[in-house]
Amino acid sequence: MGWLAAGEDYEIALVRGRVVARPASGPSAPVRSRTLPAELRDRPEVIELRRLAEWLDRHAAACVAQVDTWMVSSLPVPAILLAQVWPDEAWRAALRDLVVAGERPGEVGFLRDVHAPGTLRLETADGASVHLSARTVTVPHPVLLPDLEALRARAAEAGAVQGVEQLGRAVWRKPEVLDPGARAVTEFTDAEYSSWFRLSARATALGYKVTGQYATDRIREEGRTLTASVAIGDPYTEEKAWTRELTWGLRPGDAIPAAEVGPVAWSEGMRMAAALHAGGRTAAAAGTP
Repeated sequence: MGWLAAGEDYEIALVRGRVVARPASGPSAPVRSRTLPAELRDRPEVIELRRLAEWLDRHAAACVAQVDTWMVSSLPVPAILLAQVWPDEAWRAALRDLVVAGERPGEVGFLRDVHAPGTLRLETADGASVHLSARTVTVPHPVLLPDLEALRARAAEAGAVQGVEQLGRAVWRKPEVLDPGARAVTEFTDAEYSSWFRLSARATALGYKVTGQYATDRIREEGRTLTASVAIGDPYTEEKAWTRELTWGLRPGDAIPAAEVGPVAWSEGMRMAAALHAGGRTAAAAGTP
């Protein structure tokens, strides 16, 4: 955006999300300091520009959150919608370089550009540029990408920067053979926190919800929504807190047979459990035999 007058002596603008000023006359280089001149801080123009910067930050975060939802849920996204939002810098930053898939097998590649009324330019894992015209596309969860390692290698080679964590996302593949009676995973149990409140704070900081005695994540997969739950104890009866078993079900704490959990719900649940476990103190870290 351009420079705006702020009184008679200065002009202001947003530079990398921060309000900066320059003299209204003389050298045109902006004043690149952490703070504005004292006489400008409370001017209406500066306040409005700061509010705009805050709105732009919220808008960018909302775009990332929406695209992340599309990916985790593997929801079909109309190509025409991508064409409509692509000119918006925040949407473009969230979408560019993501791996997207068309409606037919083999239509997979990095999203490089979108043209009206909905033609996508993709780059394949071998570096070829193709144009995709499809009614809808998906942003596949990485656990669903059979050539994930090849795509990761291509992304590193091309210097692709994804605004939404897709290829860099930690994935856990569901074991091919599970005990038919298994309803819980105990791989990430017994990480100790000094209090329930510290454990719940880590869960919310990671983007998960805390419902009673559980940290939860809702995952929509193939038309069904499951809630992955990690038991975290009771703040009223326990002085400390530990990560407990991971289960999946329709509600927090429910436990359907693990064999009925889809690959995305499995991976996302394990990802949550691993992240909560990593923040605690384990027996090995404490030096316990």
